[in-house]
Amino acid sequence: MRVFWSKGFDGTSLSDLTAATGVSRPSLYLAFGNKEALFKKALERYARDKLAFIDRAIEAPTARSVAETLLRGMLALVASDSDPKGCLGVNNLVACGAEAEPIRAEILTRTLAIKDSLTGRFERAQRAGEHLPCAGPAALAAFLIAILQGMALQAASGASPQELATLVDTSLERWPEA
Repeated sequence: MRVFWSKGFDGTSLSDLTAATGVSRPSLYLAFGNKEALFKKALERYARDKLAFIDRAIEAPTARSVAETLLRGMLALVASDSDPKGCLGVNNLVACGAEAEPIRAEILTRTLAIKDSLTGRFERAQRAGEHLPCAGPAALAAFLIAILQGMALQAASGASPQELATLVDTSLERWPEA
């Protein structure tokens, strides 16, 4: 996961993967099939280990707390000194070449699933009488996805944790308390 996160799908060689896993090429192929299948396993692990804050956010009691949990969760992820910078999905979404179109498609499918979950959560909030700070649930979900992706890109480009925290604070200032 860390090799794909730091070098990208296209930039990761089989030698990188065998060095990281400690297994030979034949064993790597036997265990995972190919580089693309191994990347998908890395995405699954990344979602489970690093993006758990998204599921917590969707279960938050108010729409504003959904947004705050999402934004602060992403801030913690991308500002961490213990991980590669940026986000595994976002980094690979913008860096994959034409040969890696199945990788881009997989990342886009996962992003759409998150957006759909957020839209559904904001629709429930709206039906419960919460005021949403924009044109509607789908627009709000798209806005938050754009902020999360932007934070990941800025972190990968060297933005400081303080600069990223300002993005979170600015986004939340525009939101009614409840």
